[in-house]
Amino acid sequence: MWHTVGREGRRHSMSNENPVAVARSFAPEILARADDIEHARRMPEDLAQRMAAAGMFRLLVPASLGGLEVHPRVFFDALAATAQADGAVGWCQMIGATTGILSASLPEHWAQAIYGAHSDCITTGVTAPLGRAEPVDGGLRVTGRWPFGSGSQVSDWICGGCVIMDDGKPRTGTHGAPETILALFPAADVHIHDTWHTSGLCGTGSHDIEVTDAFVPDGRWTVLGGRARVDAPLYRFPTLGLLALGVSAVAIGIARHAIEAFLDLAGAKVPTGSTRTLANRGSTQKDLARAHALVESATALTGQAIDRAWHEATTGGRIGLDAKAALRLAATNNAWAAAEAVDLLYHGAGGSAIYTRSALQRCFRDVHVATQHIMVAQPTWEMVGKVMLGIDPKTLL
Repeated sequence: MWHTVGREGRRHSMSNENPVAVARSFAPEILARADDIEHARRMPEDLAQRMAAAGMFRLLVPASLGGLEVHPRVFFDALAATAQADGAVGWCQMIGATTGILSASLPEHWAQAIYGAHSDCITTGVTAPLGRAEPVDGGLRVTGRWPFGSGSQVSDWICGGCVIMDDGKPRTGTHGAPETILALFPAADVHIHDTWHTSGLCGTGSHDIEVTDAFVPDGRWTVLGGRARVDAPLYRFPTLGLLALGVSAVAIGIARHAIEAFLDLAGAKVPTGSTRTLANRGSTQKDLARAHALVESATALTGQAIDRAWHEATTGGRIGLDAKAALRLAATNNAWAAAEAVDLLYHGAGGSAIYTRSALQRCFRDVHVATQHIMVAQPTWEMVGKVMLGIDPKTLL
């Protein structure tokens, strides 16, 4: 059992129990508070702090910094377990956990200062390079505004993707592309704009975030796509591949919630004009079986892709392009298979699913927001297809 000091000086415990079991232990409370989270359009501070103390945002932080450094399968399963209770909370956990991987690439002193010294620290952020970083004495001066700043209200540190500028022009890297970094800012330096008014995943608080002339000291950033400082199998995985897996794990969790809700409904509902419960309809039985098959076959493919990449990471030291493409394919398939499963159940439930009291309507809204994330959106199919055809995808995988 690891003991850490919380932000208000309270002592917390981070259990060495299986992280999936820890995630499931939060489910009853998350389910009970789901409506409040939806209406508040943010994750509650107290819940975030207790999940942080339990290590739920440190799944990918190196063990040398007190993190859990879990196998990617455990990372995926823990996020899916939280999202099964509530998609928005699962999403915030996913953003915090994936941002935590920056700890393996930051210079040692910054990694220790941000992650090592504060084991319940929550970091979130946006990778899109929408900021401008101007070199100044001792570091960078950054200005930028980023949409989709999920979980920013409960964060200690927030990162933003930036292009480094020299004399007003983007600095180019070795391959001629703009040099892109992820800069970390104390949460107090970041302004949160109230922009998150959406159809689904309302409780993620994914507002626009902005900094203006924020000073970032030397080294308090990582190079997007660069090699990690910590040399371990987990940190040989592509950062974007892990992010895509995380996004898709949330979609899978939402679909599993929908299956549970449909099972409860089908056994009790007698459709109008019928004398039998919904469960006794052949169409209901077919839709339920198809939804289950979609979700579980997708996760089985994910397991195969993760195991292949893990084998390469542990034996060859580097993960090849085909294995990276397989991770992105599995993640994209997860998201769209989950959406198809939810659609089957939403429509199979009939009019009952349209009411705000129905879990199915929220699953329907939430999963269709998850599919819009760039890591699992429709163009990813084309990118993977290019790799299969031997065509350079000309993008990071």
